[in-house]
Amino acid sequence: MLRWTQQVFVHPTALVHTKKIGKGSRIWAFCNVGRNVVIGRQANICDRCFLEDGVILGDHVTLKTGVSLWRGVSVEDDVFIGPGVQFCNDLFPRSKQYAEAMPTLLRQGCSLGAGSVILPGVTIGSYAMVGAGAVVTRSVPDRAVVVGNPARVVRVLSA
Repeated sequence: MLRWTQQVFVHPTALVHTKKIGKGSRIWAFCNVGRNVVIGRQANICDRCFLEDGVILGDHVTLKTGVSLWRGVSVEDDVFIGPGVQFCNDLFPRSKQYAEAMPTLLRQGCSLGAGSVILPGVTIGSYAMVGAGAVVTRSVPDRAVVVGNPARVVRVLSA
């Protein structure tokens, strides 16, 4: 059975702990959305996604299957995050030692290819594109196309 609440679709297997969800947004099967998460209008969060407390998504954001967004990640409007993209929020993780989350910002209109890895503390510029499988270790300029490990700029898109 499917549920619509205040013009928001939430699949019955999804665990949603926030009420800050914009109209027209859809949250599909087996997602877990934490408290204090903000989801903009007409966002599409596909199966098996996890949004930790404090994540912010803008309007018209697409999260494909199997994406986890951790505290410190902010996503502006019109961003596409491909299947299996991995985010980190701690450069030196240790068990039971919790550092302050490093902020990561995805600027308006950027796209992240399937299986890419985004290290903490970077900004992906407006309308930039990250190739599938790329490992982003430093910030990406606006409209840049990056590929590889570590990700490097291979071209810049025209306006």
